[in-house]
This record gives sequence, C-alpha cells and structure tokens, in this order.
Amino acid sequence: MPGRPSSGEESTLLRWMRFEIGRINNGVAAERKHLSTLLSEDKPSSVTKGGDLYEFDRDVLLRLEKALPAELQRRLRLPILFYFDSTVPDSLFLADDAAVEALQHLGEISHLRRMHEGRVWIAKPLVYAIVGRYPTVIQIVMR
Repeated sequence: MPGRPSSGEESTLLRWMRFEIGRINNGVAAERKHLSTLLSEDKPSSVTKGGDLYEFDRDVLLRLEKALPAELQRRLRLPILFYFDSTVPDSLFLADDAAVEALQHLGEISHLRRMHEGRVWIAKPLVYAIVGRYPTVIQIVMR
C-alpha cells in the first residue's frame, strides 16, 4: 500500500520495540528513595512507572542498614537499578556510584571493579544471584 510504512521498516520496528520496553519497565520504581527514608515509612514503598505500588521487603532493608556504613546509607538510593543493554547480551550494568560501593561493601562484587564511562558491567548470573539475595531492593531495567 502506498504511503503506509511496511512492518519491516526500521522506524516501525523501533517504535514497537520502544513501546514494548516501556511496558516491561512499567514495574520499575519511578522514585528511588534513600534507605533511611524507606525505613521511616510504615510500609516502605514507592510508585512504579506504571503507577502501581512497589513495596520493599523491610527485612532486606534492615539487613542493609546493619551492613552498610551510615555515610553510604545516606547516599544509596533504592532500588538499585541494573540496566540491560541488548548490545551486550551476557552482562548488565550499574550507573550509580553509591550502588557499586554498596555492593562492594556487601561483598557482592569485587573492590577491583571501577566505573568506566559511567558504568560498571556485571555478568548476568552474578546479577541474578544478587537479586535473589536482596529481593525488592534491586531491579532490572530494559534499555
């Protein structure tokens, strides 16, 4: 049909992919809060990009409070976000200095890891293991 883009056109495909990624990311917390703020709430929570309530596990928050130094607690915003980039299929990245430092302090990633161009890449199996140990305080975001 003249004037109508084909489903194979890059612009149509990219628009569809952006729409689907947006739907996937609807469950990501829209507001990242400091640990102390979350612990002061009766029901530690945030709102997702999709407008739903995102609740944090208080026991996990208390574990972080006990394990992390006060200065780091003041800088760390939760949830910690790992980003998936389709051009690097076997790893995810962090783009938050405080999150990197917190995971290093917790012994989850090596102290030898450093930010490079604003990112630290972590292998997927390691990220999934971290997510399992700290449910609700870590999320994966599609890019």
